[in-house]
Amino acid sequence: MGIPGVPPSELPDLTRAEDRISFLYLERSVIHRDSNAITATDDKGIVHIPAASIGVLLLGPGTSITHQAVALLADHGATAVWVGERGVRYYAHGRSLAASSRLLTAQAAAVSHRDRRLTVARTMYAMRFPGEDTTNLTMQQLRGKEGARVRRTYREHATRTGITWNQRQYDRDDFASGDPVNQALSAAHACLYGAVHAVIVALGAAPGLGFVHTGHERAFVYDIADLYKAEITIPVAFDVAASNSTDIAADTRRAVRDRVHDGAILTRCVRDIRTLLLQPQPTGPIDDAEDSLSLWDDNDFEVAAGRNYGDTEDVDF
Repeated sequence: MGIPGVPPSELPDLTRAEDRISFLYLERSVIHRDSNAITATDDKGIVHIPAASIGVLLLGPGTSITHQAVALLADHGATAVWVGERGVRYYAHGRSLAASSRLLTAQAAAVSHRDRRLTVARTMYAMRFPGEDTTNLTMQQLRGKEGARVRRTYREHATRTGITWNQRQYDRDDFASGDPVNQALSAAHACLYGAVHAVIVALGAAPGLGFVHTGHERAFVYDIADLYKAEITIPVAFDVAASNSTDIAADTRRAVRDRVHDGAILTRCVRDIRTLLLQPQPTGPIDDAEDSLSLWDDNDFEVAAGRNYGDTEDVDF
């Protein structure tokens, strides 16, 4: 007798992580399923969303999701992320799309070795400064160079939009206390973090094993998101703040969603993660097509799993 329930889709049949829409934020609605679609029901009616097209479903306050809907998302390799109001707090996420631990193993090996970690961190900074040689700069010099770049980016967009800019200042516990542009920046960054987090877990990497950031459960999320802020979230935030929006959080989410989708950021994010973790040759399929469960041996090789070695090896209990 087989395992009860509907068998999951084969991995090659799933929509690849970089081909999906970036994220969808829902709040104050009931999430269910209808065939292969997720349904969202609120006082305005019902919306159907194809589960295979979702990269990450952001579940805000007031949402209630059924077991069938969660099973459908998991079956299609989508990531559900439970977030706070306006999407600015992260609480939990769903499953990975990956069938192997290839990226995770590479990530753990790199972050645990000082020289390899330094190489990855330097590569992250080099991505912000194309055409410049950063190989001989210390981490302190790189942080200073990055800080100057971000300050310059803020000033440029403030001038472009006519926004008065003082500094990045916000209260994580009081979203409304910030001025419009700081509110928009917080909302925009939260959306980007959600999209990046979804890609990381979909590929089977660890959100907490960062190279520049460290010590936080989303350290690697912040590492990767920082690669795109100057291009995506900072200009979006200044644009929204300059538009005299009456709902900064919602307008910012929509603007980031459009920018992320139009800029094919998921494809870039997948490529960048693989480049960073699989140095020097990030080759092969993005999502390994079959399970590769093995047993580790202390002689630093692997043996096949799923068999009993009691008859072939000496066992001392």
